[in-house]
Amino acid sequence: MKILLDEMYTGLKEYFQVLGWEVVTVTDVGLEGAEDKEVVQYAKENNLLLVTQDQKPGELAELMEVPHVLISKRAIAELIDSEIRKKYGEKLEE
Repeated sequence: MKILLDEMYTGLKEYFQVLGWEVVTVTDVGLEGAEDKEVVQYAKENNLLLVTQDQKPGELAELMEVPHVLISKRAIAELIDSEIRKKYGEKLEE
């Protein structure tokens, strides 16, 4: 499956490529600043999985049956918390 990264994740393109994914960004396909529905429609028409942090395109993707991953701020905070605790857990208790 090929991935479409929404605007806030364009800087992650190379990381996904190194991990073995085929990936394009909204900037790559000329959709920077486009309406959310346009981005979701593009993903649908091109069989792309949309990765976004914004609620609205995530919900539109759900309604339009477009594969997507909605990365919430809560999920990001939990990931960072987990990494801090893994790396510095003992020091946090001091």
